[in-house]
Amino acid sequence: MAIIIRILQPDQVHVLDCVAPDVFDYPLNRAWSEAFLADPRHHLAVACDGQRVVGMASAVTYFHPDKPIQLWINEVGVSSSYQRQGIGRRLLQTLFALGQELGCQEAWVGTEFDNQPARRLYQSVAGKAEDFVMYSFNLAEKLDRVSSGE
Repeated sequence: MAIIIRILQPDQVHVLDCVAPDVFDYPLNRAWSEAFLADPRHHLAVACDGQRVVGMASAVTYFHPDKPIQLWINEVGVSSSYQRQGIGRRLLQTLFALGQELGCQEAWVGTEFDNQPARRLYQSVAGKAEDFVMYSFNLAEKLDRVSSGE
């Protein structure tokens, strides 16, 4: 069966009822999925083999007061049994086309330095690697430490 790539609409959350292993990092939460799809700035491209979601790429239309609209690609996931078939590339190309329709001038994504499969994927769609350092913050811990004067 051919893999179909599409952008999910708010009324299509049911598509996420059948997802292959390791497409997402964690089990899906129905309320969060509905909220994500209901937000017009959030986008979810899925790759379906029949009724089963075998890949996804999520993105956010990003606005900032001093920058033109951008498409921030949050993550790409393809079930291990479907990898290396061009699905990730097709998911990204679908998001790029959506970004162009929405007026985005740039799309960007980050990944870990040692994530070679992701880096190969992004290079395959003419991505340009840049030096990048990311810091993450656990807000509950950070607020506790800030309150205690650390």
